[in-house]
Amino acid sequence: MRELDYRQMGQLFVMGFDGTSVTPEIRSLIEDYHLGSVILTAKNLISAEETTKLVFELQSIARNAGHPVPLMICVDQENGGVNSLFDEIYIRQFPSAMGMAATSSKSLAREVSKAAAQELSAVGINWILGPVLDALTNARNQPLGVRSVGDDPQEVSAYGVEFMKGYQDAGLVTCGKHFPSYGNLDYMGSQSDVPMITDTIEQLSVSALVPYRNAINHGIDSMMVGGCSMASAGMSVMHACLSEQVVDELLRKDLKFDGVVVSECLEMEALSYNIGVGGGTVMAMKAGCDLILLCRSFSVQQEAINGLKLGVENGIISKSRIRESLRRVLHMKSRCTSWEKALNPPGLSLLSKMQPSHTNLSTRAYSSSLTVVRDKHNYIPLTSILDPDEELLLLTPLIKPLPASAMLMSMATETTNRAGLSADAASWERSASVMSGESVFKEFGRSLARQRNGRVLHTSYTSNGVRPVHENLIDRASAVIVVTADANRNMYQNGFTKHVSLLCNSQFSPSGERRAKPVIVVAVSSPYDFATDLSIGTYICTYDFTETALQALVKILYGELTPTGSLPGSLSRNQRLQQSRQHWLVENWNEDRDARALDSLLDIAREDITQGQRSELASVTSTTFLLRNSDVEEAHFVVRNSSTQALYGFCSTYYFKSTGTGVIGALIVDPSRRKMSIGHSLHNRAIRTLLQRPGIRSFQLGSRLPGIYLGIPTGNPVERKKLRQWFANLGWNTALSRSVCSMVLRNLENWSPPEGLTKILQSTEVDYDLVYGWEYADSVLDHVKTTSRVGVMEVYKRGLAGAPGSGIIRAKRREDGTILGSVVVYNSTSILADAMPALKETRTIAGGISSPVISPSVGEYATLMQGLILLGIKQIHKQGASAAILDCVDADGNYDSLSSMGFSLLHSFEEVTCDASTWNMMAPP
Repeated sequence: MRELDYRQMGQLFVMGFDGTSVTPEIRSLIEDYHLGSVILTAKNLISAEETTKLVFELQSIARNAGHPVPLMICVDQENGGVNSLFDEIYIRQFPSAMGMAATSSKSLAREVSKAAAQELSAVGINWILGPVLDALTNARNQPLGVRSVGDDPQEVSAYGVEFMKGYQDAGLVTCGKHFPSYGNLDYMGSQSDVPMITDTIEQLSVSALVPYRNAINHGIDSMMVGGCSMASAGMSVMHACLSEQVVDELLRKDLKFDGVVVSECLEMEALSYNIGVGGGTVMAMKAGCDLILLCRSFSVQQEAINGLKLGVENGIISKSRIRESLRRVLHMKSRCTSWEKALNPPGLSLLSKMQPSHTNLSTRAYSSSLTVVRDKHNYIPLTSILDPDEELLLLTPLIKPLPASAMLMSMATETTNRAGLSADAASWERSASVMSGESVFKEFGRSLARQRNGRVLHTSYTSNGVRPVHENLIDRASAVIVVTADANRNMYQNGFTKHVSLLCNSQFSPSGERRAKPVIVVAVSSPYDFATDLSIGTYICTYDFTETALQALVKILYGELTPTGSLPGSLSRNQRLQQSRQHWLVENWNEDRDARALDSLLDIAREDITQGQRSELASVTSTTFLLRNSDVEEAHFVVRNSSTQALYGFCSTYYFKSTGTGVIGALIVDPSRRKMSIGHSLHNRAIRTLLQRPGIRSFQLGSRLPGIYLGIPTGNPVERKKLRQWFANLGWNTALSRSVCSMVLRNLENWSPPEGLTKILQSTEVDYDLVYGWEYADSVLDHVKTTSRVGVMEVYKRGLAGAPGSGIIRAKRREDGTILGSVVVYNSTSILADAMPALKETRTIAGGISSPVISPSVGEYATLMQGLILLGIKQIHKQGASAAILDCVDADGNYDSLSSMGFSLLHSFEEVTCDASTWNMMAPP
């Protein structure tokens, strides 16, 4: 009985191995431990034919070892850039999950997933680890990217069910992932640490859990629980897949899932270090998991099996608990396999028959997926702007090829031919450091050249920024294509692209006339790279950089294919204002009439703040909202009681001429009169008024000038959720927010810079200085033009005009004096301080540092930033202040480096932007 129990326990594991053929280790796991499920990855799979043979051999070993039922063989085959099986002849490439959502066709999504599953089934695969059911509630900085359908939980839910049904139509069992969600992970340290979910269960329930709940209702077969941690009110979980609170209570009881639960791979470094794989296996099974995943290490896999045996022997896990999981696993196996099916895979014969129809389907899917987001100057097709004898420049980032792709196979073959090594795809890793930057996109460049029958210049770019070779090629070329891949996570790509765009927009004809050079930006992964950046006039999204996607891109660029794709989720939603149930009379602000009433409203709003939190309105008065600046047109609105003169609501708006941006700087409603449509009425009037500004191009929630609300406040997670939803309902795309914050460094008299930081100022290449007054305006403001951030130009003008209370710290290249970076530094007597209430919030003498601008050509962004901030701190301390305020910095890229200098968070916000066309359906006021 004991031996039988132990043999049955093998059914409760999913294990992988290294190698493209059966190894002694995987044979031992199947024969000696009766392993019931095997995971195959791209490193195991050479081709469709070899995969069929490998799967057949694994099943034969199981049959000969006396397994009562066949193995479940699973793979990740998400399409797009995440595939385990690649075969240029027999396996078709299809778009990613987000790429399929861009087609706006759920029937096509089901058709594609069915076709992909049919190909897997033909080689003997019977279980697919999909679909991905994560909604990107924070879309900008999530590594999941295009593996998700998008940021709208309802859309993720709808497409997730179609993917699931397509897989099941082809006879595969499915596995939703990554419960409870990988769509809004917070990386508290580096991205090698365990990511964290900070949303509460209530918050998850109304957003992230929607796709999982819907998939369960439609019959998903299994569910993978992630290895992330969870920290919120009422929940503290180190790893979700080891938690009874997550698996048994949330997934089983609350969502009523009775299918197979699969753990995340327990070989993750943090888990094995903190808990140990043996203990982790017991915890996962105790939590409610039915299958424990261990991907590669034979010794670790043995440790896990022995850990489970020991857990049963010690009574930690009951035999009834083991039988419960066995029941679920065997039931799932009965739905997808039998010995007759497992030992007779159709293989290439069936794949050959499906090849023509699946090829057509692949072409149709990509043709419907690729999206031209903007083409303001009609640069597409290229034939309309390029003569045959003119040169086209292609600039591509230095990135690794996709795990299962023709490029990787080609590079592996080249390595083999040169060194006589095995063609295992893993060999690429050893030569990655010397890989040519052009390799991944080399064939794309060749296709561009063949299609136009003309010359295409192609080179790569890196975090070193724009180099002389790039500038020379830009001068030669008549048009430029810049490729980006997840620029929001690889910020050098963002800076490089903007720098190239700036160079191309600064071209002149021989006669001296300004003549912009065409620039086309192509995002080959996340569409969020430049979705809302209107300075990029022509922007295309492909959602992956597989060969098939790039072939379709070439056809679009040359007009052979008309793109029909649309941005997924909230990006493409027809944003319109909801009709208010009640229309309030909105009046123009009158300073003489309304100033005192606004101060009273501010007092009421401050009193409404949760105890223990700092109010963003601390030190704000009615005059703080008034810029009185000729470069900024301001119009403010009130809803008031004309009898009592009390204000029920206030909204400030600003039109920054320098960037063509209309800004809602503040929207404040009396707490006792919320949910009465006052905010809707004020917002409606504000948008309509801003739309009338000549040259309006974009809108923004939040302003650094005046620096009251930099965006949607995020200090209170519950209130943040409500505000994001409220603005989203009005039409703002809150999924594309940018994290910004204000920070404070206290006790300057006792502060000293971290060790090594002062060396930054001793650079042999950069000089720093502090200048005052308008005589420096030309060079400083020319440098500031390199940023498109709203309000920065106006902050610098105030800083230059405010001497001696404010000045500009510059970082200049020593060899030619070019300004590489700058910040504004000011004290409490300057005119800039009047618009920065955070300066008074410290309740001590404080100075301010504002609006760092680093040239896009700078590679060491963080280092230069720290140097500028360090000089700012020294100047503020020199003037007798005991605290330094950073009134507005990007939280995503700068928070860690500034924290290391001693700064702490004062207030955090999410800045939201959108195109003016979002509001074009509104009638004028």
